[in-house]
Amino acid sequence: MQPVGLYWKILDDKKIAPIARGIGVLTLLNIAVGLYMALFFAPTERTMGDAQRIFYFHVPSAWVGFLAFFIVFLASLMFLWRRERKWDALALSAAEVGVVFTTLVLLTGPLWAKKAWGAFWVWDARLTTTLILWLIYIGYLMLRSTAESERRARFAAVLALVGFLDVPIIFLAVQLWRTQHPSLIITDPGGLTPPMTQTLMVCLLSFTLLFVFLLIHRVRLEQARDQVNFLREATG
Repeated sequence: MQPVGLYWKILDDKKIAPIARGIGVLTLLNIAVGLYMALFFAPTERTMGDAQRIFYFHVPSAWVGFLAFFIVFLASLMFLWRRERKWDALALSAAEVGVVFTTLVLLTGPLWAKKAWGAFWVWDARLTTTLILWLIYIGYLMLRSTAESERRARFAAVLALVGFLDVPIIFLAVQLWRTQHPSLIITDPGGLTPPMTQTLMVCLLSFTLLFVFLLIHRVRLEQARDQVNFLREATG
């Protein structure tokens, strides 16, 4: 595997720092707008009432989780092919952010389910496969927490590739099995009113910007950690 430290760099700090600040400001503005739209602009759903507003946070969290694990998948492929530390670092960074957002999915989902189904949790196909996805990447992070080695990184990359196979299963779960979980409402022309669709789009953009912001800073942290380790080894 490529040596750590000064020998790899995904992000140039001098160039990325102002970009990261700009994304941070844009993220805050979008989150504020999205929060206002979710709470006040979008109409109240007739059957579930205000509990349906969790939808505007639940769906974007799921989207970001899937996006993060897709990046883990691609970065893991690149690492297994090129054996370069930068791809391993990117995979780890995206996995950590993805686990955070998937945790939000598993927290907001039961709150919505209690109102919709009368129970916080049912062993629905989509819920169960999402829980499995979360457990797989928790296992990935636990594996990454062991001693640094190229072999460990290879095992983690393989686990990430296998784990990502669960993402299309989650997406297709409502078509493959009988399930209580609704399909993506945005694919049903009658599922959302225009204000609801507009609110969802703004929230999706807000969460995506937040993901980009967090991923940039997580990669910069991993990069700095390796540079510190390199300098420590060089002077030790």
